[in-house]
Amino acid sequence: MLHYNKLGVPLCWLMAIGTPAVSAHPHSFIAMQTTLVHQEGQLSGLKMRWVMDEITSADLLYDAGKAQPDSVVWKKLAAEVMANVLVQHYFTEFWHQKQPVKFDKMPKQYGLSRQGNRAVLEFILPLAHPQPLKGQRYTFSTFDPTYFVDMTYDSEKDLTLPPELASQCRLQLQTPQPGASLKAYALALDKNDAPTDEMELGRQFAQQVTLVCR
Repeated sequence: MLHYNKLGVPLCWLMAIGTPAVSAHPHSFIAMQTTLVHQEGQLSGLKMRWVMDEITSADLLYDAGKAQPDSVVWKKLAAEVMANVLVQHYFTEFWHQKQPVKFDKMPKQYGLSRQGNRAVLEFILPLAHPQPLKGQRYTFSTFDPTYFVDMTYDSEKDLTLPPELASQCRLQLQTPQPGASLKAYALALDKNDAPTDEMELGRQFAQQVTLVCR
């Protein structure tokens, strides 16, 4: 039995991907990489690359079969996965001066590909309105609120500034250190359990990226 969000979307990603029974949260793992996208001195979006674990990838790659990367098959799969990401507001929150920054409803660019036994989703998360960079500070986090999917950066090396911004801006990665009781609670959840909405379990394990520009 899969977990579903309130909109009826499977939280194991995304489209009808089945996940074998496991005994603890999280059940799926996404390794992330992000690069800033800018235009005329303003931040216009985030270029994201999400590498899914082999189990999560299995059905996607099975459906893709031996299709060529630019085939209709891959484009259809990419559209299905992206549609579910959009339902979840890109699984991302972006903040400036304690106020949320809105995103465009549709990415201008996205694609799905194969990396060995892993599926890779790449897309540009567009901001609804370009944001100034000079003298500004932003924070953003990408996470599944239920912590069904663990979405993490391995290190700050997975966060990239374009060369044009390297002398002006810096990115910092903060990884939370949840207490022993919270970790034990997450480990105790099996595949049929879901944490309460009020608990916001995923947020408590979510990494935070800070962008600071001079």
